[in-house]
Amino acid sequence: MNNNRSGRRQGRRDSKAEVTSGLPVNKNDEVVLDIIGMTHEGEGVGRVEGYTLFVQGALPGEKVRAKVLKTKKQYGYAKLLELVEASASRIAPPCPIYDQCGGCQLQHMDYAAQLKWKRQLVVDNLERIGKLDVVKDGADGEPLGERKPSGEPGEAGGEADERLLAERKQIGESDKDGEKTDGEARSPVKAVPGASGDSAGVSTDEVSTGANTPAPGGPTEAAGQGRNAAPGEAFRSGGIVVRPTLGMDEPWRYRNKAQVPIGAADGGLVGGFYARGSHRIIDMETCLIQHEHNDAVVSAVKRIGRELGISAYNEETGRGLLRHVIVKKAFRTGEMMLVLVTNGRDIPHVDAWIGSIREELQDVVSICQNVNTQRTNVIFGGETRVLWGRDVIYDYIGDVQFAISARSFYQVNPAQTEVLYGKTVEYAGLTGRETVIDAYCGIGTISLFLAQHADKVYGVEIVPEAIEDARSNAELNGMKNVVFEVGASEDVIPNWKAKGVTADVIVVDPPRKGCDPRLLETILEMKPERVVYVSCNPSTLARDLRVLEDGGYKTVEVQPVDMFPWTVHVESVILMVR
Repeated sequence: MNNNRSGRRQGRRDSKAEVTSGLPVNKNDEVVLDIIGMTHEGEGVGRVEGYTLFVQGALPGEKVRAKVLKTKKQYGYAKLLELVEASASRIAPPCPIYDQCGGCQLQHMDYAAQLKWKRQLVVDNLERIGKLDVVKDGADGEPLGERKPSGEPGEAGGEADERLLAERKQIGESDKDGEKTDGEARSPVKAVPGASGDSAGVSTDEVSTGANTPAPGGPTEAAGQGRNAAPGEAFRSGGIVVRPTLGMDEPWRYRNKAQVPIGAADGGLVGGFYARGSHRIIDMETCLIQHEHNDAVVSAVKRIGRELGISAYNEETGRGLLRHVIVKKAFRTGEMMLVLVTNGRDIPHVDAWIGSIREELQDVVSICQNVNTQRTNVIFGGETRVLWGRDVIYDYIGDVQFAISARSFYQVNPAQTEVLYGKTVEYAGLTGRETVIDAYCGIGTISLFLAQHADKVYGVEIVPEAIEDARSNAELNGMKNVVFEVGASEDVIPNWKAKGVTADVIVVDPPRKGCDPRLLETILEMKPERVVYVSCNPSTLARDLRVLEDGGYKTVEVQPVDMFPWTVHVESVILMVR
């Protein structure tokens, strides 16, 4: 019997050897590659005799020498050793720990080229996953609705890549701490599929070309400022117009929230971001995409904690006190909130800690504690209390004021949020007479923006605390034409319909996993004239648009917005008409 088991194991090993035999490369081989595209994670894509290798740090248009690290049946991974021919879009990363930190992925790429690549990423997903027709819109002079035949030189797509992408797809991208993923540096939470209990939503590794040269005119022209024609142009022409990505004039120091994991080194507190592909904390004092005041608060908290002998939480043992330091900065008002996430309620020397923070950091008006004693990679626990000051800080998006609590989800790039929401209002086509449903309303940010231009807005969100914040924000702004309700959109919206609510426009702003299939069915049953989709994930966006198109809607226009410069993330606003 033992011999039989041994034979079966040997047979499995032989079978595996047969599957991987005959590859043009082996582990530790050094190869020279032409980089023909880039995945949605920022890896360069090259081929050796038709075999695909992913190379971290390589850009489209480059020739590189690389060392093969790992091989699978259809693809492998390689380490960049030398730039044989560099892309015109390559720049020197200004961050001193860029090669170690996993927060940014594109600091080695010129900003104008990033904007062009992000647009192409959206286009590729619409075409390959959504099977949608994209028309030429003049951004790069190529008819984007036409694809090169499979295997044509310079094209990273084709039938071979469809099989490759299907093999590499990731199921169930989880939302961090129950919030919509916002392009954060992936610092606080391990990437664990399904960690928050989300149902499986397909997320495919996208391979995109076309980022090897900057768009004419630099970032401003690449961002498409002043170039947009009226929505509806694509509807008349029969295809989808994907606009040039709206970028930032100053794409640094844009983040209003820092979430920093805390660890220990040489007996003292360290805090920063996780090293790329690991859970090892890289200590740092400054982050070039964070507001400078966020850096100052984190640095002060770490130093004061060291002086007071505060211990860091240890993931392996479950012991130690300080798990995370979270800082929120209101750009318009200047107010700041500090949240200490602790493994237990008792904080040694808490009065001295608070006193030192108040003395050094005059902009901090709120110091809170969140207690998380669970052995989990989720940041927040169930209890939050105020240690000193207010329980909220106040900020504005446009003319709308928001109260932001310790647990509130609030977009991290306020300048681009105003751009994103402005485009949402434009696509909604509001005249002041419409009824609008906001299907993932959060704390009411989009709902209240829409309420300035609509007759009535209904917002629904499954997180009770978010709805409490949304109602408070509506009251804060004196808005009487907004109704908020707790629950799943696919359950609440049919109840509204049964009560006689008829929506002219439905706005959806789902998490990375995309819309719940039942919500898409609800939209098709409710038949609003317009659907405005705000997306943070091009692959699930394309999947959902396909469902709505098959149900009788036409995708008119897509506007990518760069909410997170120097990262691979891209948001989009989409107009659909019935």
